[in-house]
Parts: sequence; structure tokens; C-alpha cells
Amino acid sequence: MKCSLRHEKTLRANGCQVIAGIDEAGRGPLAGPVVAAAVVLPERFRHKVLTDSKQLTEKIRETLYEEIVARADIQWSVCLVDHEEIDRINILRATHEAMRRAVQGLSTTPHHALIDGLPVCPFPIPSTAIVEGDALSYSIAAASIIAKVTRDRHMHEMHARYPAYEFGRHKGYGTPLHLERLQQHGPCPIHRRSFLPVRQMELPLG
Repeated sequence: MKCSLRHEKTLRANGCQVIAGIDEAGRGPLAGPVVAAAVVLPERFRHKVLTDSKQLTEKIRETLYEEIVARADIQWSVCLVDHEEIDRINILRATHEAMRRAVQGLSTTPHHALIDGLPVCPFPIPSTAIVEGDALSYSIAAASIIAKVTRDRHMHEMHARYPAYEFGRHKGYGTPLHLERLQQHGPCPIHRRSFLPVRQMELPLG
């Protein structure tokens, strides 16, 4: 099934006029923040390309990002939860907190939220979780673009700060290159100490 406004239309038929799509990027990496975005699209929104950010090239994601943020009829908000908070409260709670903060950052409080994946409890407004929603709902797909591009740009900035780890290439994910650099240099300040490969590399050698 293609990306559409089917879920949004059903909610509007039941009296919900302002509907936000929510998605995140960066749950799995060993370094950097988890990022969540909330997007409210106009009622008659259509798009030939927009879908799950993971199905698109980096160039197309960047183009869509610029298009979304430039439109006056689209509301959006993005939130980064850093590695320190992830280590303190765990990645699942940090992801949910990023989603809550993202929707609370919108200029208008939505009547309902469509969340990619599993339910987020508690959540500040009524919500519906949709598995693989970023490939089904335009609102969630737009949020996935905002979250992914925001995080990728942040990791390019971290690449400039910590070039030995080449964050610009792997964005903090546990690729062979990243694990090799971790083995060579040990964790840097933005690594998630609670994640197993990083934690293991901090142990003293016997």
C-alpha cells in the first residue's frame, strides 16, 4: 500500500482536524542523539515522492526536507535527545521523550497524533500507533524525513569535531568501519556508554 492520507482522513471524519505525524531516527546507533519530529500537513496534501525516509536516497531526503520546512502551510517541530540522557534513562524512554517534546513543540496542539511503530505511553495527546507507518502515512513520512535529515546533519557536524571516527560516513551506527575506529581509539564524548559494544571497550584489559 502506498503512502497516503488515508489514516488522516479517517481521523478527520471523526472530528480530529489537526493531526500530527510522529517519527524518530537514531535508536540503533552507538553514538549521537536520538531525534524525533512532528509534522502537521495541510488537509489536501499530495506528493509523488514522499515516503519512508529509509527508502529514499540521501539527496532526495535533503530535497524533501528543504521543501517541507519551506512551506508555510506545514507545521513541524524536531527534538534531539542527547547521548547523556539516553544513557541515563535508556534508549526506549529517550525515544519516547523525544517524541513527546517534538509534538509539544508544534505551534498548534494537534487533536491526534499518528506515531510510527508501537504505542507511546504516556503521550500528551490522543494517539494511534501504526507499524511501518512511515510508508503508509504522509504525515509520518514527512516526520521521518525531518528526523533523519536533522540527525544526519548533526552527525556530519560531529564528524568535523571527532574526525577519527568518520561519523559522516556511518552516522554512529555499528558498521564494521565504526567498530574498527572504536577499537583503535576507544569511545569519544558522544558515544553511548550504555550500549554494549561501547561499554565493553571501556573495560580495563586484564
